[in-house]
Amino acid sequence: MQIISSKDNEFIKHIKKLKEKKYRDLNKEFVIEGIKLIKEALEEKCNIKQIVICDNCQNSEIIPKELMYEIAKYECIYVTDKIFSSISDVNTPQGIMAIIGRENTEAQINYSEDIIVALDDIQDPGNLGTILRTVDSVGINQILVSKGTADCYNPKVVRSTMGAIFRVNIIECNDLEKTLKEIKKHEFELIITSLQTENSIYDIDYNKKVIVIGNEANGVEQKIQDIADIKAKIPMLGKTESLNASVATGIILYEYVRRKIQK
Repeated sequence: MQIISSKDNEFIKHIKKLKEKKYRDLNKEFVIEGIKLIKEALEEKCNIKQIVICDNCQNSEIIPKELMYEIAKYECIYVTDKIFSSISDVNTPQGIMAIIGRENTEAQINYSEDIIVALDDIQDPGNLGTILRTVDSVGINQILVSKGTADCYNPKVVRSTMGAIFRVNIIECNDLEKTLKEIKKHEFELIITSLQTENSIYDIDYNKKVIVIGNEANGVEQKIQDIADIKAKIPMLGKTESLNASVATGIILYEYVRRKIQK
C-alpha cells in the first residue's frame, strides 16, 4: 500500500486547490471531512471520487471498522499524519475526507413543492449551512441561491449542513429577480420579511409561496421587494428589532411545518 508523504504530490495539491471557490467551480468538486459526513455521503450514494485516509488514524482504529469495510469499495488514498493535517480544515481531524463530484447547479425548479426558499446574498457561511440544514429538516428538497450568496460548497458551509448538502438541490441563480418573476408565472406568491408591515408570518397561508431570505446587513434588495406579493414580519415582544438570518428562516419554516401537521 502506497502512502503519500510529499506535499508536492499532485493529488495533494489538487485537494488544497479545492479550498478555493473558483477551483471547486472549475472541477465541479468539493471536499467533505469527518466520519459523519462520509457516512452520510455513502448513505446518499453521492458521487464519491476519492476517499483520503490518514494512515496513523487507520492504524489507531479511530475510524470504525464497519465504515472501513464500506469505503474499501471506493478509490482510497492513504497519506501520512503530517500530510493529512496540512489538507484538513478542522482543528481535530478524524483522519478521513473525500472528494465529491457536484450535481448540476442549473437544475430545473420543482414547482410541485408547497414552498420554495430563495436566498438573496446571504454572506455568512455558518448562516448558509444552518439554513440548508433547516430546509432539509422540514422536507424541502431544493433551494435557490443568488449569485451574491456565499458558496454552498465552502468547507465551513458543508460541515454546518451536517449532511443536508447531499439532499437539498442547490439551484444557483445568475439573476434572482428574473428567476423569481418566472416562478410567479407558476402561480407562486412571493413573501419577504419586512418591519414596514402589520402582517405577521402567522397570518400567511403557506401554499405555493416563495420565501425570500435577505442579506444579513441589508435585507432583501429593493428590486425584489418591489415584486413581492406579501410582506410579513416575525412578531417580537422584546426590544431586539431583528433576528439572525438562519434563526428567522427556522421560525418561518417551522410555522409552515406546524400548519402542515395540523392539516
